[in-house]
Amino acid sequence: MEKNKYVPEIKSNLKSNAIEVPESIYKASGIKFLGKRIKSLLFSTDVALITNSNAGSIIAVYPFTPQLSIIQATLQVAPVPVFVGVGGGRTTGNRSIAIALQAELLGAYGVVVNAPMDNKVIEEMNSIIDIPIIATVVTNKDDYKGKLKAGASILNISGGANTAKIVKQVRDEYGEELPIIATGGPTDETILETIYAGANAITYTPPTSADIFAKVMEKYRSNI
Repeated sequence: MEKNKYVPEIKSNLKSNAIEVPESIYKASGIKFLGKRIKSLLFSTDVALITNSNAGSIIAVYPFTPQLSIIQATLQVAPVPVFVGVGGGRTTGNRSIAIALQAELLGAYGVVVNAPMDNKVIEEMNSIIDIPIIATVVTNKDDYKGKLKAGASILNISGGANTAKIVKQVRDEYGEELPIIATGGPTDETILETIYAGANAITYTPPTSADIFAKVMEKYRSNI
C-alpha cells in the first residue's frame, strides 16, 4: 500500500496570517491551463488578499461593469493565473467582447461570462479571443448546452445550495472530459460534496480584509 508522501513546508514570519484555501480542495482533480494544474480559485478583487493567498488562481468577478483598470491591477499583483469577468448582465455585446480581447492581451488566462450572457455574444467572443471562455451557470435550467455549443469551454457552476446537484447533472450528461469549476460552499463537507459530484476545481471565497483585521486588532488589544 502506497504511503502518503510527506510534504515539507517553508513559512514566513511576516506572512504567517496569509489566506490558505481549505485542504479539502486538494482532493479535486484540477484543470490544466497552459500546462498549469489548477485546483483552487480565490474569488476576490482585493489586491491585498490576492497577494497574500496560496490559491492556485484568481477569479476576478465583481458586481459592477467590468473595467480594464481593475483587470490590469489584478493581473499586476497576482502571482498566479487570473480569470477575469467580462460581463453578461448589463454589460454585454461588443463591449464585453472588446474587454475580453483586452484582458487576453493584458495576460488573463481566461474570461468569465455571467449567466445572462447571450449565446450569440459567446460565439462571437470565441471567434476573436484565444483564451478560454468560462460560462457561469446558476440553476439547472440554465442553457449550459447552448453556452458550450457557442464556444464556452468551461462551466463555472454557482448554484448556491444546489451547486453539487447541478454539477452532478452536468457531469452525468457530459462525462469526465468537460472542465467544471464550482463554488465549494463554507465547509469541508460542502466542498467535498461538490468535488465528489464532479467538480474539477473549486472557487473559494476568502474572509474580508475587515474580518481579518478585526482578529489582528483584537490580538493587539489583548497584548496591551
